Amino acid sequence: MTILVLGLVLFLGIHSLSIVNEPFRDRMVARLGEWPFKGLYALIALVGLIGIVWGYGLARQEPTLLYVPPTWLSHVAMILLLPVFPLLLAAYLPGGIQRKLKRPMLVAVKLWALAHLLANGMLHDVLLFGGFLAWAVADRISLKRRQPRSLPSLPASSLNDWVAVLVGLAIYGAFITGGHYWLIGVEPVAF
Repeated sequence: MTILVLGLVLFLGIHSLSIVNEPFRDRMVARLGEWPFKGLYALIALVGLIGIVWGYGLARQEPTLLYVPPTWLSHVAMILLLPVFPLLLAAYLPGGIQRKLKRPMLVAVKLWALAHLLANGMLHDVLLFGGFLAWAVADRISLKRRQPRSLPSLPASSLNDWVAVLVGLAIYGAFITGGHYWLIGVEPVAF
């Protein structure tokens, strides 16, 4: 469990620089330069992500049960997960979805995390998905007091919404028909 927690601290910690101390982040960019800062940021995030994946795998070998969700919640989770991939794509394909939601990636992370919390009751699940949900909520709240940075994206177009939805739903379909099991080792819905 320690590796999972350390991975979460590194990954979510580096992604929280703007949430907790935007001036510090800006000073580091000015001191190091934009690309060296981004490289250091990416390295810390990658180490954190590796820790999350490795630690989660280790924690699954010795699970600690916190609660037993009813089976029907896995079906609710599947519905909540339906827009996740389209929203992730809409973050980089500006159109009406991005304009309406402002930060569709944060909405996607919140839906993904909440869905998994509803369907899973092990300690490692609560740490992972609860951590991401808390981070996404904190980031969204912090956007009210700070100027959001622009994300690299394509030119705005209503076609982008169609691409985000269709490709996102195709990815969702791939995940529920074997991709989740192949990547994670768990069938997404228990019947």
